[in-house]
Amino acid sequence: MTRYLAGRLGYYAALLTAAVFLSYALTATALGPRAYFEAKQPRPSAAAVDRQLTALNLNDRTPVAERFGTWANGLLHADLGRTIHGTAVNEEFGRRIWVSLRLLLVGSLLGMLLGVAAGAWSAVRQYRLSDRLLTVLSFVLLSTPVFLLALLLKNGAIAAKDAAGHEVIPFTGYETPNLAGGVGTHLADWALHLLLPTLSLALGGLATYSRYQRATMLDVLGADYLRTAEAKGLTRGRALLKHGLRTAIIPMTTMFAYAFLGLFTGAAFTETIFGWHGMGEWFIQAVNEQDVNSVVAVNLFAAVVVLAAGFLADALHAALDPRVRTA
Repeated sequence: MTRYLAGRLGYYAALLTAAVFLSYALTATALGPRAYFEAKQPRPSAAAVDRQLTALNLNDRTPVAERFGTWANGLLHADLGRTIHGTAVNEEFGRRIWVSLRLLLVGSLLGMLLGVAAGAWSAVRQYRLSDRLLTVLSFVLLSTPVFLLALLLKNGAIAAKDAAGHEVIPFTGYETPNLAGGVGTHLADWALHLLLPTLSLALGGLATYSRYQRATMLDVLGADYLRTAEAKGLTRGRALLKHGLRTAIIPMTTMFAYAFLGLFTGAAFTETIFGWHGMGEWFIQAVNEQDVNSVVAVNLFAAVVVLAAGFLADALHAALDPRVRTA
């Protein structure tokens, strides 16, 4: 298993290198930081714009490969360059990364766990009322865009506030400013602020995972090894949990890595709607400002997170399937 995971880690390292280069090349080609400076009032001279762009390693008259080499050299020294405003990208990156990770990790894990549980339950109770209700709910959630779901949740919280006369569930920001109290008070505050944004991401994951988990679980319900396990004395429930679900969940580990990218895309809208100043919100701002280095930094973060999810999926696959460990 160790040899298998080491090989996968090398594969993901190569993918990350290619993803970072393509991201930089596309971003540096598509965005126009020169227009950002030329639009300032009073308009600076062409020489002044060139000096500023060169200082920020954003000069479009310098070959992209040379600019990437300068940026990559800085990356090797833990320097992501400067924003279009001249501040360090590292500072903005460090401030926002924990905001996004808090939302992404909780949202993805919650969506996956609930989706797997709902899908397995739905398969076991095929064509019963609970299965049909879960099916309808899943398709409603799948047909609802993430930003619309986030807006509905936020509007619901605003309506609850108007009805109660005070804020029932926080719907803006990720913490209460200047909150007094101990660790427990702050943890409870963070959990309340995390509730609605996490739900907007987790519900979509729940719907997706439950549909796939239901299908894979149905494939194993009539398997011979389940009947054999029951014949040896295991109860139906224990046989399904120990042998059926373990087999049915293997394809879901692969899906987890690919679904994580969609979760990150949805987080950009979620953060903006709920006032979370994370990587998604920063990405939107950076694109609007033609800020190449900031966009590349967010893309680097997204690539690392998605590939880390892929590696985790491989580790889960190896743990669940003995054939992978001996490959």
